[in-house]
Amino acid sequence: MNLRNETEEAVLSCVRPKKEEIDNICTVAEMLVKAVNESGTAKGMVVGSVARNTWISGDRDIDVFMLYPPEMPREALEEEGIILGRSIASRFGGHFVEKYAEHPYVNTTISGFDIDLVPCYAVTDSARIQSAVDRTPFHTRYIQSHIGGLEDDVLLMKQFSKAGGVYGSDLMTEGFAGYLCELLVLRYGGFRSLIKAGRSWHTGQIIDIIAHQGKQFDDPLVVIDPVDPNRNVAASVSRAKMGEFIELCRGYDDSPGMEYFFPPAKKGMTQKEFEQELSKRGSGLYCIRFSTPHQIPDIVVPQLRRSVAGVVSLLDRNGFVVNRSGAAMGDEHCYLLFEVLVDRLPALYTHTGPPVENAMNAAKFRDKYLCQDVFSGPYIDDDGRYAVEIMRKWLTAYDLLTSDEVFSARLGKHVVKSMRKNCDIRAGVDCWDEEFKDFLSTFFNKKSSVCALKSTK
Repeated sequence: MNLRNETEEAVLSCVRPKKEEIDNICTVAEMLVKAVNESGTAKGMVVGSVARNTWISGDRDIDVFMLYPPEMPREALEEEGIILGRSIASRFGGHFVEKYAEHPYVNTTISGFDIDLVPCYAVTDSARIQSAVDRTPFHTRYIQSHIGGLEDDVLLMKQFSKAGGVYGSDLMTEGFAGYLCELLVLRYGGFRSLIKAGRSWHTGQIIDIIAHQGKQFDDPLVVIDPVDPNRNVAASVSRAKMGEFIELCRGYDDSPGMEYFFPPAKKGMTQKEFEQELSKRGSGLYCIRFSTPHQIPDIVVPQLRRSVAGVVSLLDRNGFVVNRSGAAMGDEHCYLLFEVLVDRLPALYTHTGPPVENAMNAAKFRDKYLCQDVFSGPYIDDDGRYAVEIMRKWLTAYDLLTSDEVFSARLGKHVVKSMRKNCDIRAGVDCWDEEFKDFLSTFFNKKSSVCALKSTK
């Protein structure tokens, strides 16, 4: 039996779904499964936290899988799945949209619930999955058969992770998925035991509940999927998010409190505070704003990260040292932000060439700059290399970023297309953007969750 403190009991009274809420969500879920079954082409199955009784009060997501025969061609699965999903959404009066992951599915809203209608194959062995979503029913069955008695502990873990900002396996969050939370509670036998273990985790931590690991991983946290020995359930967890979870475990274990589950609301930064912060920092700030590409987040987010890294490299190569950078994706626009320590450089630039001993390359370097207008040189420096003092190409970071040279950086394919159509480069206080004020606030008030909690006390 899991002993809980007063804080945890109080949290559970807030996050544990009430009977009316359970009845409501179950009614809608059963209605949808019945509709799938009545189609005669697929079998319906509720998956995810609703099926596993590990959903937090207030959650309005229901995932219904439509299981088709394994012998059905992939193209037919996708086509029939979309047709059936549309039909069910229309039948119950829900406006629907088609979304795309590994293959298309239908998203709709019915009776106030956010519904995903996802086609997959009804494989009988997890080793024979034909698409990534085929694994999900096995996850549901595994948790259903093992979670008994630990459902409340999962609720505590999920609320703890959400409050600490480490919940969510999406590429922008890089944190803990719901299934991962469930497996960790199972491994340690409860929330409190997980917290005590988590405070001592280290990079490369391996957790294998049924001891069947089939391959090696180099991720910060490795949790072997009980239904697939070759899959790391924690692959989404970044080193930073793992570190934040360790810190959260230590903080809560040392001094349990409600703030670890329901932290104080963050005070957003106003435009005036933003301008004051920039003045205090004395750094240069630049943003690149463009329309969000019409692709799923799983495609756009990695390209945003790649693009940020590419622009940082471009700035560094030209002498503009970047302190920090970041990216945000909104429904309408994407926003890349760069803080540079120096945003204006002198015209003089010393370009160092090959050593004198390298006769062929040294001669090429010397002869090239003998024919050019330079400040000084070519000459041999104290390290025995040819050097020349020349005019710097870009004197300001703004000039560089607003030139076509920005497209020479390693940018994501869809990012480049969007930037070429409509790209807005801003500097300093003009980087303020109402659409991204939360991102800007977090960027300039960067603190781990525990440090943020301690600073409010």
